[in-house]
Amino acid sequence: MVDNEKPDKPDQQHRSSKDKRQPQRKRKIWRYFFILSGVFTIMLLGVSALVASYVAKIVPTTPGLEALLHARSAQPSILLSADGTHLATFSRGQQEQVGLEQISPHVLEALIATEDHRFYEHRGIDVSRTLSAIVHTLRGDAQGGSTITQQLVRNLFPEEIGRSRTIDRKLREIITAIKIEQTYTKDEILETYLNSVPFLYNVVGIEMAARTYYDKPASELDVVESATLVGMLKGTSYYNPIINPERAQKRRNVVLAQMLKRGLLSEDQFNTMREQALQVKLTRQPDPLGVAPHFAAYVRRQLIEWADANDYNLYTDGLVIQSTIDDRLQQMAAEAVERQSQVLQDIADVEWGRSTERVASQTPTAYGALRKSVEPFSYFWSARPELLDAFVRETAEYKKAIGSGQTDEAALAKLKANTGFMTRLRDNKTRLEAGFLAMDPVSGEIKAWIGSRSFERDQFDHVAQAERQPGSTFKPIVYGAALEQGLRPDRVYPDGQVEIRAPDGSVWRPTDMSGFSGRMMSLREGLIYSKNTITAQVMQDVGLPNVLKLARDIGVSQSRLDPVPSLSLGTSPVTLLEMVSAYSTIARVGSYREPVAIRKITDRDGNVVAEFNTESRRVMSEDTAIELIDMMRGVVRQGTATEVRSRFKIVADIAGKTGTTQNNTDGWFIMMHPNIVAGAWVGFNDSRVTMRSDYWGQGGHNALLLVGDFFRDTIKSKMIDVKAKFPQPKRPPPVLVNAPSEAWVDKVTENMEMPAPGYGVIQRESTTVVIAPPEAPPMERGNDPAPMLSGDELNRYLSGIGRDLAPVPRSDTATSSGGSGGGSRQSGGRDLIFPDVGH
Repeated sequence: MVDNEKPDKPDQQHRSSKDKRQPQRKRKIWRYFFILSGVFTIMLLGVSALVASYVAKIVPTTPGLEALLHARSAQPSILLSADGTHLATFSRGQQEQVGLEQISPHVLEALIATEDHRFYEHRGIDVSRTLSAIVHTLRGDAQGGSTITQQLVRNLFPEEIGRSRTIDRKLREIITAIKIEQTYTKDEILETYLNSVPFLYNVVGIEMAARTYYDKPASELDVVESATLVGMLKGTSYYNPIINPERAQKRRNVVLAQMLKRGLLSEDQFNTMREQALQVKLTRQPDPLGVAPHFAAYVRRQLIEWADANDYNLYTDGLVIQSTIDDRLQQMAAEAVERQSQVLQDIADVEWGRSTERVASQTPTAYGALRKSVEPFSYFWSARPELLDAFVRETAEYKKAIGSGQTDEAALAKLKANTGFMTRLRDNKTRLEAGFLAMDPVSGEIKAWIGSRSFERDQFDHVAQAERQPGSTFKPIVYGAALEQGLRPDRVYPDGQVEIRAPDGSVWRPTDMSGFSGRMMSLREGLIYSKNTITAQVMQDVGLPNVLKLARDIGVSQSRLDPVPSLSLGTSPVTLLEMVSAYSTIARVGSYREPVAIRKITDRDGNVVAEFNTESRRVMSEDTAIELIDMMRGVVRQGTATEVRSRFKIVADIAGKTGTTQNNTDGWFIMMHPNIVAGAWVGFNDSRVTMRSDYWGQGGHNALLLVGDFFRDTIKSKMIDVKAKFPQPKRPPPVLVNAPSEAWVDKVTENMEMPAPGYGVIQRESTTVVIAPPEAPPMERGNDPAPMLSGDELNRYLSGIGRDLAPVPRSDTATSSGGSGGGSRQSGGRDLIFPDVGH
């Protein structure tokens, strides 16, 4: 059969094949789409899983509910005296928390309009604002998208969240913000935010900011003032209205514009307000210093270490710290330092204001009137122009001038022509400073602490921070080491030239202000009269290692002590805290106890979380300590510190030691009583400025005034027991000293001439001892010579029964043996004879 139909045309054939391929192509496209969608979905699920996993991982590391509640209720810790008086508040800045009702509504309006206008609509995160911020940032116009809640997170948890611009930080911030929104109401969030935001100048919170910049409470802030403070939040330093007023005003106007945009201001109000000046004035808010600010600063350092070790936050946990400071003793110490430091300032002003070196008076209060007729320190500056130039070159102003390209000559001349600058410089350099510390030797508790004459003027602590050469106040440590090594108080040394050769070949030759007596002096007299020559020899016999060890053991444990011979004379700088602690160890009869500044710490609910008490340990034998105390009694009775008894009429059982360093740079005096140990340092912050005269430059005439004043007041107020006594050294029974009877003389002088004047007799049980002048030969009775008694031994006998030697001018025909006369003459004291000893 033949097919009579005609074949299709070519285009018809092409169309037919194309129609057949189209469904195949569509199916292929859809297949690709589904594949890509699947891949994308899988990738999205994977990324989501990773994000979810990462979020789940960091959620536990963000602040939890307890931390949020704690942050909301954060309270500063407070320091109290032993009597409950407020001494200090420990917070991250000056802060006073207030409720929203105590904050001007203008502040709230300005804050919300500028920082987070959808604050009441979102739950911690403003998604649209965050996305907008991302877009602007990608375009190169970085913008912040954080809500008020997110900003609060950064304020409350800076360590946990951080401030770096990373995804990790942002996620932590978002998670914590959501937690806060779930925990607190909106008003609570606003209140916490406004109480925790910093405003420079150590000010935290809107209340202190209002007082600092406008000298008014936050409740009285008007619209312009509110806008200015809210504007600072974008960058407190950059928009500081005190330093950068133009920037601050522009930023303030941005805030006002936002308030206009949100319908909180009319156009007329906005136009009027944006033209107004800032009208800010920095009003520093006084720190509540309390009565012991230097002590509070010292305790703060201890508390920070304790809090870190025990998982507390000193600034937010509301701890109550009870210290050891006694209110009355602290007040007495402050008054003594204020009175006597001013007296000594008058003395320095007068002595350096006159050309003559002659001491105007030995009565300290006389200088108050003399000061009116002199220009303080005028002679000092005229005599030392090179020192004044050196002081100028050490200032920040001079260094800044040199840094700007000025020559030395030009910078020096310009600053010296600045009257105000030079007045401040001279005043600061010539201001006498002081430090004072009192401790209970039994408990080791610190009772009074004065770090400087005025904390507002000088925050540097001359009790725990200043390291100064202690001079002769270090000597009791040398003599204590000697007694520990078995040296007796009556061991004698020549008072003459001493040469001590150091390992490097150098030779040290210690001297005394008054020269050498050439006499033999006992170890006891060497301490009483503060003889450098005797002390150096004692140190040689004892050995430097033993002196260093005892110094560390009894309390000089922080400062570096150079192992050189001159250490015996107090050339290694130490702190007053260390020295008073060391003397407290001596007063505690050789038992060391670390100084105690804090009694206990309680939490905000009154629960005791820590109590502080140090254990005592014996570092010096009891016999040594008692003998050393008795030797230091001699310092007060007849040595370099007699003025504390004569001027201040102190009759209690006291012992102590004075100290003076080279060129009268430092004056020290530390005194011990069974109930309290107190010490003072006096000098100038710059050691190139000193007291002028050797008389007023001595610790026995300057630092002694502070300690004596304090002790006088404590005795008057019955804060210490005047009947309290230190233990007495173990000595033979009391002795009877009489002039020999005529019958006894007749027996002794058979076949002899009458003994020369100066002889005496001690009768003890069946023993008779003859006292004779140094030049007299021993008196003998038959074949048994009567034993000779040294003056030092007699002195100890007499002091053992509560009797003092009578000071009289030196006499060649009536002196005791043992060289006490020479010692007293070289130390500015007097020679002694024994009352009731016949001639």
